[in-house]
Amino acid sequence: MPKIMYFDCFSGISGDMTIAALLDTGISMKWFENQLKALHLDKEYQLKLDKIVKNGINSNKFDVNYDEGHHHHHHGHSHDHDHSHHHRQYKDIVKLIDDSKLNDAVKKMSLEMFRVIGEAEAKIHGMELDNVHFHEVGAIDSIIDIVGTAILIDELQIDRIVSSAVPVGSGHIHIDHGVYPVPAPATLEVLKGIPLKESKVKGELTTPTGAAIIKTLADDFSTMPNIKVEKIGYGAGTKTFKNHPNVLRVIIGEN
Repeated sequence: MPKIMYFDCFSGISGDMTIAALLDTGISMKWFENQLKALHLDKEYQLKLDKIVKNGINSNKFDVNYDEGHHHHHHGHSHDHDHSHHHRQYKDIVKLIDDSKLNDAVKKMSLEMFRVIGEAEAKIHGMELDNVHFHEVGAIDSIIDIVGTAILIDELQIDRIVSSAVPVGSGHIHIDHGVYPVPAPATLEVLKGIPLKESKVKGELTTPTGAAIIKTLADDFSTMPNIKVEKIGYGAGTKTFKNHPNVLRVIIGEN
């Protein structure tokens, strides 16, 4: 019987929400941390998983923390120039994944997700794919979110992935390049061909990383498929909204 995973993105999707929700289906955090060591990240980071209640729903919250002085916002100092600049370009990230000890399926999935974001950013900023910089989302955060998602999906041995339509939010966000509309141009570019859902929520519900994850993974976009539900995971986003829980729900079952 095929194993099906349904991404219920009623509050959008981001990388950290995805990791949190997938871990919430019953995967050990310790195991996950060990798997990520196959990537040789030269930055000191700690992963943090907390149970929080988000508008009445008990959810996982996933964060990446950095040692003081190693945070990705402090770049440009000569002493950490090598560290901070090293992972910024698309081609460096590809090399990092290629050189890692991750299995081939995880490598392939990770590279595919990064390519989706990279191509969107290249198009928006009018540059070559290899030179696309990942400073917006924090390069290490994106690497952990994307590779981590690939590791977890691979471990869960899913045969088919279906997603709901994707709400993107509304309003505007402040980023390095100034004030941008929501969805951010790169997010919208990634979501071409995917059914979006209207949302009155002011704010960014779907990030470029979240968009790339769902674009790469989902075989289909529809309402809940016919499945006998086995596992459910809830992953909380950072923002809290008054009228709905800001969580991603993943549902695993057999058809």
